[in-house]
Amino acid sequence: MDQRTELSEFLRSRRARLRPEDVGLPDGTSRRRVPGLRREELAQLAGVSTAYYTRLEQGHGENVSAAVLDAVARVLRLGPAERDHLGRLTAPARRRPGRTVSARPQRVRPGLQQLLDAMEGVPAYVLGRRLDIIAWNRIGTALLGDFAAMPPEQRNMAWHVFLDPAARRLFVDWEGKASDVVGLLRLEAGRYPDDPRLASLVGELSLKSEDFRSLWATYRIKDKGQGTKRLHHPVVGPLSLQYETLYPAGESDQVLVTYHAEPGSPSAESLRLLASWDATERRSESAEPRRTGEPSREVR
Repeated sequence: MDQRTELSEFLRSRRARLRPEDVGLPDGTSRRRVPGLRREELAQLAGVSTAYYTRLEQGHGENVSAAVLDAVARVLRLGPAERDHLGRLTAPARRRPGRTVSARPQRVRPGLQQLLDAMEGVPAYVLGRRLDIIAWNRIGTALLGDFAAMPPEQRNMAWHVFLDPAARRLFVDWEGKASDVVGLLRLEAGRYPDDPRLASLVGELSLKSEDFRSLWATYRIKDKGQGTKRLHHPVVGPLSLQYETLYPAGESDQVLVTYHAEPGSPSAESLRLLASWDATERRSESAEPRRTGEPSREVR
């Protein structure tokens, strides 16, 4: 992905979402050709010349100072994740140490996998670069899908949400989930603009999903956090689960995502039922001879 194009599109999208009255300017009577603030208005509020800001919005951010970026971010009302994203987009490649993407598949530490397995009643998985799903526990697959049975190229949260029909049935607010995933993928594009596999993923999703194309064009930025997700599981029915995001020490490109229900709630009982159903299914599978070519649970 071209870093200059990303910077230009990001700034244009953020300028377009602001109205003059949002920043204390009179709307005026002249008709605006495009929505949002004009470049000269933003430049004036940020304390820079129109020519300087225009060059920045055209993708030339190599020598911009932190003070100017802070001023532009303030006028555009960027959140913390968006401000960090702007900083990455304006940092030349020579000032981005450690951002080279390895061609080797990501793996989790054995200790982290052991932790996942020990969380028997807590659905959990680990996301790696470009939202690849690189580790999980049994109840996590019972809740969200059998990751081990998926081809490696489909073991990705963005692929799952946009191209797996089961995801649309699982997430009650599918549109909100899809928007969040696109925001996360945009962050990945800022962190790894030269990742060919990420570019290939975005290309595939853009080609196969109109919903993805529309959301990608909004240039939303969102970091993984915490909140509540409502699901409709094919086995146990409605679920209201809280999710948390944890960052394993020493693993800057991995996040652990967990789901849990409020103690004593119907969803907590449904999770226990799901765990019991999964255990029954597991015993049934172990009683049958394994078929040749059946996928293993190996993390690739």
